[in-house]
Amino acid sequence: MAISPVRVAIIGGGIIGSLTAWRLKQLGMQPVIIERGRMGCESSWAGAGILCPIQPWLYPDDFSHLVNASLAMYPELQQELTSLSGISPEWLQSGLMVPFFPDDKVNHKQAALDWSQRFQWPVAELDAEQVHHHEPLLAGDTTGALVWPDVAQVRNPRLLAAVHTVLQQQQIEVIEQAEVTGLIEVADQVAGVELADGRSIHADAVLLAAGSWSGRLAEAIGISLPVQPVKGQIVLLQSEPGSLRHIVKHDSAYFVPRNDGHILVGASMEMVGFKAGNTVVEVQTMLNALTRLLPGLGAASIERQWMGFRPGTPDGLPFLGPVPGRHGLWVASGHYRNGVALAPITAHIISRWMNGEPPELDMSCFLPGRTMLASDKIGFPVAAS
Repeated sequence: MAISPVRVAIIGGGIIGSLTAWRLKQLGMQPVIIERGRMGCESSWAGAGILCPIQPWLYPDDFSHLVNASLAMYPELQQELTSLSGISPEWLQSGLMVPFFPDDKVNHKQAALDWSQRFQWPVAELDAEQVHHHEPLLAGDTTGALVWPDVAQVRNPRLLAAVHTVLQQQQIEVIEQAEVTGLIEVADQVAGVELADGRSIHADAVLLAAGSWSGRLAEAIGISLPVQPVKGQIVLLQSEPGSLRHIVKHDSAYFVPRNDGHILVGASMEMVGFKAGNTVVEVQTMLNALTRLLPGLGAASIERQWMGFRPGTPDGLPFLGPVPGRHGLWVASGHYRNGVALAPITAHIISRWMNGEPPELDMSCFLPGRTMLASDKIGFPVAAS
């Protein structure tokens, strides 16, 4: 029987690292989070909070099983966090619509219907007249749409604030502005981390959950983990509450309505390393998609823009589990566009796995060191020239 680690050093204070720390604490362990900047200020904060993969029918079935298990946890997680922290993540079952237009380069309709039937996701098929009844702001040449009524969303910053409040209540140690530069290894066992300022953090196990920075750190400690930053830019609009009724997703862009009338327009997919900042070209591309697909939102005001770095992988799948040949080193990273959606199941599985309990799902296609086939559909986008 595996001996449960007493102290776990978690590299990364995003939603994956933070939620896993909480679950480890609940199992009787002593997690310590080490964050290179400020807690939750990278991809976990920047995303749109859609609780559904962008196009789940493009992924392998094991990924859909993982997603379904994670999303089933959200209603209870929302209640738990709100009760403990007093902060609601604003879980909202807004539904997801994928409209179709005559000039679409790819029609996802049949693949989406087949996937929905296979994984028992309720879906409604709408004709053009029904689409405009559901979403009057859509362009007039819409030919139809699919609607998944059960798809929900959360507000990422509020989700993070709630989790971080619980970490404080549970007196979970957090070390911010601390860059990990190496591992402590004793007799073939990972025994902690070394920090850039010369400090050593000793632990019985280490979890690498550093988001987009995981690949760079993995290389520094001598393991192969092809996680790279994929930049995404978002524009925030202010409209009348209820003007957009569903999350609307198209190959050109997605649109996420909040209860207060805010609408997120996102998000670019850019291989530009860690080059920060919003750009005229990408923002204009998203606004062009808005006026093409949802011209009824043309009068909405632009409130702000931001960007973040997604932890991308060549095959679009996360790395979850122990690192081969480095006893005591674990990974939970590379969640790409699905970090918030997969956070509950990731924290559940990783915390129990580190506690000696085998996962209840097949994790073979998520393991570090797996044979990887790059996918141009769900993996890295084409790099900028």
